[in-house]
Amino acid sequence: MEEKEILLTQEGYDNLEKEVEYLRTEKRAEIAERIKVALGFGDLSENSEYDEAKNAQASNEIRIAELENKLRYAKIIDESEIDTKTVQVGNKVKILDLEFNEELEYTIVGSTEVDLSQNKISNESPIGSALMGAKKNQVVEVAAPAGTIKYKVLSITK
Repeated sequence: MEEKEILLTQEGYDNLEKEVEYLRTEKRAEIAERIKVALGFGDLSENSEYDEAKNAQASNEIRIAELENKLRYAKIIDESEIDTKTVQVGNKVKILDLEFNEELEYTIVGSTEVDLSQNKISNESPIGSALMGAKKNQVVEVAAPAGTIKYKVLSITK
């Protein structure tokens, strides 16, 4: 199975590395301690603390493997190569919703860095993929469950 490239900013890559390090060290130690304490309670067949700790251990190991895989296939976006002629990953894009005459601003990021609370959307999301490659003043159409939504690109910045 061929893995696809995962686009990340340097900040996103660093955050993934920090999370993996935390999960490998502190989180593993916490879970090991929980297992050790639970073993002290005796009979494992009716020991919910032990079961919960083993489930937490499995979840932690799965998350570590996911993050390591993302880091393995990561392509860090070179900030110096980002231009503002067309929309690309790493750009901030101000758009106008033509139906509601509402301005929105998004930062286009790779799928692992999505954070809607900071208006960071994926280049693979419906809006993100419609904006990719668009130029200033271009109108893009986004297929949504409620119908097609049209946005006008007002500005593209770094």
